[in-house]
Amino acid sequence: MTRIKVLVVDDSALVRRLVTTALESAPDIEVVAVARDGLEAVSMVGEVEPDVVTLDIEMPNLDGLGALTRIRATHPRLPIIMFSTLTERGASATLEALSRGASDYVTKPSNTGRIADGIAAVRDQLVPRIRALAGLRQLGLQGAAAAAPVVRRQRPTPTQPVTALLIGCSTGGPDALARLLPRLPADLRVPVLVVQHMPPVFTAMLAQRLDKVCPLPVREAKDGEEVLPGEVLIAPGDFHLRLRRSALGARVALDQGPQENFCRPAVDVLFRSALSVYGAGALVTVLTGMGQDGLAGTRELAAAGARVLVQDQATSVVWGMPGAVAGAGLADDVLPLEVLADRLGSVIRSSATPARAR
Repeated sequence: MTRIKVLVVDDSALVRRLVTTALESAPDIEVVAVARDGLEAVSMVGEVEPDVVTLDIEMPNLDGLGALTRIRATHPRLPIIMFSTLTERGASATLEALSRGASDYVTKPSNTGRIADGIAAVRDQLVPRIRALAGLRQLGLQGAAAAAPVVRRQRPTPTQPVTALLIGCSTGGPDALARLLPRLPADLRVPVLVVQHMPPVFTAMLAQRLDKVCPLPVREAKDGEEVLPGEVLIAPGDFHLRLRRSALGARVALDQGPQENFCRPAVDVLFRSALSVYGAGALVTVLTGMGQDGLAGTRELAAAGARVLVQDQATSVVWGMPGAVAGAGLADDVLPLEVLADRLGSVIRSSATPARAR
């Protein structure tokens, strides 16, 4: 069995030990080297040729952002996972790293006093991401011919106007949102509801960053507020975002119910709740992400007549979530990220114009 080679980069000896022990408990992963700062990391990438790099953000000599920039200049397709703290500063730096080309991120254990707990927390976060990203890289090296075929559903052209845009995403999602949402028209006449798999603090920082570059206002959703056209609401970290009918259309309901698909917030929770509020008026969009969160909810919305668009494999960091929807035959179209925003605006505009009777 070919093992996935990982380079671990962190200035803390304790964290290096935690990460190394956690990863080497997986039979298909091998830590081939460790580095104590960004300068060592840049040098070792060329020496050991890892399949994946885990990269701390705050380090001496050269920090994680500086190392990421240098590594990306010579290894544009090498998967790099940032190791971040659950703080406002850590969230801001992580989002900056994702915008500079980091593949994904994990959060450091909040308390490393109990070594076994720290190892388990790191293993649960890192191992699935390393496997997914290493597999994606191998697929890219083998060429597009290895990609699974896309099956699109066949159904009559929808006639109901779009009344809400629903977006679900995970791995690679922050950068995808930063490229998609600014291209939506400023006069968009429907609400936009987003579930991005992220922890608390991170979703607040993400909303702030997106609000600065988008023509539409972007913010975290608040429990009990009305859902209004022309606004982008992002599910807060650690809270499911559900929709309830109201006199004006829909109202936000946040809760900390059980995780779904190992996630809270979960895309399926939003999509399911939107069924009774928007039904066929929903426009479902599934972007890059690991796993299958959103598939079950999309199936219910598609059965009700909702339109479904997903991001294609070539522009996705991980084609898990959109690939699951496309592979199930639920997508009306599978589009590159650069095309997707324009198509969303076009679908919303055209749906508001009644079809001419014949």
